[in-house]
Amino acid sequence: MPKNFTFIDPTRSPIFYGYVILFFGTVGIYCSIPGQTIGVSVFTDPVKDALGLSRNQFSNAYMIGTIASSLVIGRAGIWFDRYGARLVAFYAALVLAMALFLCSWSVQMSTFVKESLDSDTWLVPFLLMTFLFFLLRFAGQGVLTMASRNVIMMWFDKNRGKVNMFSSVALSFGFSSSPLWIDYLIDTSGWQGAWHYLGFGLLAASVLIWIFYKNKPEEFGLLPDGVRISSESETTPVRAHQQFTLKEATATRAFWMYALMLSFNSFFITGLTFHIVSIFASEGFPKEDAISIFLPASVVAVSISTVANYLSDYLRLRLYLYLMISGGIVASIGFLYLPTAAGIPLLVVGFGMMSGFFAVLNTIVWPRFYGRDHLGAITGKVMSFLILASALAPSIFSLCFSTFGSYQLLGWLGLAFLVFLVFGSLKAKNPQ
Repeated sequence: MPKNFTFIDPTRSPIFYGYVILFFGTVGIYCSIPGQTIGVSVFTDPVKDALGLSRNQFSNAYMIGTIASSLVIGRAGIWFDRYGARLVAFYAALVLAMALFLCSWSVQMSTFVKESLDSDTWLVPFLLMTFLFFLLRFAGQGVLTMASRNVIMMWFDKNRGKVNMFSSVALSFGFSSSPLWIDYLIDTSGWQGAWHYLGFGLLAASVLIWIFYKNKPEEFGLLPDGVRISSESETTPVRAHQQFTLKEATATRAFWMYALMLSFNSFFITGLTFHIVSIFASEGFPKEDAISIFLPASVVAVSISTVANYLSDYLRLRLYLYLMISGGIVASIGFLYLPTAAGIPLLVVGFGMMSGFFAVLNTIVWPRFYGRDHLGAITGKVMSFLILASALAPSIFSLCFSTFGSYQLLGWLGLAFLVFLVFGSLKAKNPQ
């Protein structure tokens, strides 16, 4: 089936079809929540207890599954370039739905295997959940998120920052509120029923993806930002940008500096979030103080991403890279001096700055710097770094604390890495 086969003709849309893509692409990213850390973490306690796993065993299954997904997510980027956003996102939604249904039957499957082997070993549920976490992370956090984000960027060029502003704000509120309604589903329907509801929701989302996702405006005689091709001579538009392959992109310094900063953000924020209560307790703070930092940090992040997304259409992104590095430095200093009066405010501001600029750079850098022809392969490679960093963070934070009795070493290592990025980014120019 050709990639541009469609039930809806974008050229007949009363508005530029890119805005339809913006809406449904944002919905697609939102539907990846069951495969994101924020969507999985709510199920941790009831599922591990039902399967008879300890917290460490359950966490290690999650880590191994996530690392495994990071090793193959690059292949999904190649699929995106070859088969288009609609097919890739459609099948990702189906796989995520299947994984959710399998998760809901995990106890029954574990019991069946144990009885078949006549063994009551913890390895059975551990290996089962490792495989299921691989499916959840690969299809949800990886493929569905990447394809939905990229399809929006395919339909815009000069206005990428403005449309990403609306998407980022909607997703910030959507993701932050998701634990509340997922927890409500668990309370009212049980954890198995909650996963059933999420699975049926993904099946409905796959139908919307199939109907409304379109790969590129050029396939329908349109150009990004709503410019129509009016004559035969313009059916193949002249491209103002060089189209980089993955190999060419990874040969530039900019690719590595931006990818490493985005990966640091995933590592630091995942580790901080995962161990937030322990980190604050080690410095003498109660649980309430630890949890209270997320709301002000979210306000800072949403405010920064809104303004920065809008201005990104007019400013160089290297400025944003340095501001994000600055946010990391502020957060690391706050992390190191947490017991002092300035510690928590610095951590909140730095946390918010990194999160806000992450929402801009992780979306806008790659099509602006390297074009759209190989966007899937390039963003797939970056996504593998982000997933790997987020998978390793909880264990490295935990290892540091168990070995040294403090998290301080991570703050110093973070500062050293950020100083390296400061100097390494001096020549990280837009290769265009």
